[in-house]
Amino acid sequence: MSVLDLDAIDATPLQRDPFDYLVVPGCVRPGDLAPINDDYPAIDRPGNLNPEDTSFGPRFRHFLEELEGPDLADHIGRKFDLDLSECPTTLTVRKFCERSDGNIHTDHPSKIITILVYFNVDWTNQEGQLRMLRSDSDIEDYAAEVPPLGGTLLAFRRTDHSFHGHKPFVGERRMVQMNYLKSGRLSQWKQRIDRLGTRTVKKALRLIHPGG
Repeated sequence: MSVLDLDAIDATPLQRDPFDYLVVPGCVRPGDLAPINDDYPAIDRPGNLNPEDTSFGPRFRHFLEELEGPDLADHIGRKFDLDLSECPTTLTVRKFCERSDGNIHTDHPSKIITILVYFNVDWTNQEGQLRMLRSDSDIEDYAAEVPPLGGTLLAFRRTDHSFHGHKPFVGERRMVQMNYLKSGRLSQWKQRIDRLGTRTVKKALRLIHPGG
């Protein structure tokens, strides 16, 4: 049986305000959540990492394979009225959050759909809850707030106004992100460069242009 509850995705209404998104609590079946967490990547620093650059167990690997598989693409595609069957994907995994994370943004134009799956056992903090925002300037003007509780799947359509962010949080915040991308090598290359640029490239640029 799939670890992802695809029927729950089908049964959850698509929200339209302020952009198209879907929140599915318990999308990772409760009986699979703890085993996947046991095999979660050994990460000791903040940032989104490529899974292949980490060490993890077989049950987490199986989850990643399902996440990138055709069944989820079919169910998410029907929900958003898109054909995602031929779209390339990218995957990143995170374990820790730092204070600079969560700034209001929209995702890169190469992305079509962003999917976030959370793996935190519980969440009592007001901080770190992702907000679906109505503007690029007010973290308090939001249509929905999503606690990063284990098993919750959040999917949203990337647009020029798909603003999202969260209040600063420092600590463990487990999350896997997958993106369906526009087809084409240039799109995939640009997405990888942008992800690298959030740390390595920007640090290099600061050395070249210290005032930038």
